[in-house]
Amino acid sequence: MKTLTQKALATAVATLFIAPAAFATNGTNMTGVGAQSVAMGGTGVAAYYGAENVIVNPALIGKGTGTEFAFGGTLFKPNVKNNGLGPGNNAYETSDGDTYMIPAISLSSRINNNWSFGLGMYGTSGMGVDYGSSSNPNLFRAMTSLQIMRIVPTVSYNTANAGIGFSPIIQYGALDINYQNMSGTVGSGMASDLGMGYSVGGYYDVTKQFTIGATYTSAIDMKYKNQMNSTTGAASGFRVTGISDNLEQPAEIKVGAAYTMGNIMLTGDFKQIRWSEAKGYKDFSWEDQNVIALGLKYSGKGYWLGVGYNKADNPIKSLAAANMMAPGQYQNGAVNMFNNVFFPAITEQHFSFGGGYDITKSVTIEGSVMYAPEVTNTVDTSSVSQAFSGGMYTGSSSNTTKHSQMAYTIQAKYKF
Repeated sequence: MKTLTQKALATAVATLFIAPAAFATNGTNMTGVGAQSVAMGGTGVAAYYGAENVIVNPALIGKGTGTEFAFGGTLFKPNVKNNGLGPGNNAYETSDGDTYMIPAISLSSRINNNWSFGLGMYGTSGMGVDYGSSSNPNLFRAMTSLQIMRIVPTVSYNTANAGIGFSPIIQYGALDINYQNMSGTVGSGMASDLGMGYSVGGYYDVTKQFTIGATYTSAIDMKYKNQMNSTTGAASGFRVTGISDNLEQPAEIKVGAAYTMGNIMLTGDFKQIRWSEAKGYKDFSWEDQNVIALGLKYSGKGYWLGVGYNKADNPIKSLAAANMMAPGQYQNGAVNMFNNVFFPAITEQHFSFGGGYDITKSVTIEGSVMYAPEVTNTVDTSSVSQAFSGGMYTGSSSNTTKHSQMAYTIQAKYKF
């Protein structure tokens, strides 16, 4: 049963989320939050973009000179296709989960010469597919939805050329996994949880033109009752053992640099997302993900233009699963199937651009577009096909997912 705190936060989330947030970029995490960060490839560890920096590097709000409020959202359009399980080449079915709205609200304000305060509320992570209307029985009418929202109060202390910042993180998560197999429907409806973590960061102005920064965000453990476990959850329907209901958001380490030459700013970030250490993800053999992000911004009189690039390898490891009689290979095939059909977080390259325009001295409108080219991922599911046929099928079998994305972000900033 939810606590009163969880119920109150769930109500707030329901108000903010126009539709369930189910998306996948760097694994399940968005490349960036806020129009400028997205336009600049997801950078922001050393580059100051305003109030939206609270989610990337809490120290950087110390570069603000007054109070800024930003409100906006992202229209996210994934395109996911899968050819189902079993031998032969089945026709691809397209997931109906193709349109989502993701909110973003941030505030930063200078308290005095050294201290600043900030607050952010963002949809930061998620994934999902919807094959509920599929005619392919080997897609199991799979429907998944993970949505993560974070509330991030922030405090920052800065001197003339350096700063540190700290953010306690309040995280709300909701997960729903359901599908149909030969025994009927597996799934118990959406489950939610509330978790706590923190982010700490710093920056240093080496010169007036060159800034370096670093942040660490802790892992946040979440438990979604009866969603994943091997007894009553999704893993039970395919006899996958050793799975609990814990699905932990992984720890992240980030470093970055920003260099300004006149009207041009160059940014570069490196980030490691530690999926291999996170509960749940490590059970499904996810690997740590190294992310490289680059951005270029031109600032004119009352406007800015930016472009970016973000690269992260597929974190999902494909396991050997050729023979259901070999030790562990049935389990491997089932894990492969779950990753590729239910949670296809496989996109790798992301190209972005955007811009902003000052409508007045106080109001700025900003927007960005992100495109992730289609990626194809094929995994071995032979052992599962053999088990489904009672051992009569002995050939090779695979499952293929295709995934591409578009995202459109718009936000308004008010400075006072």
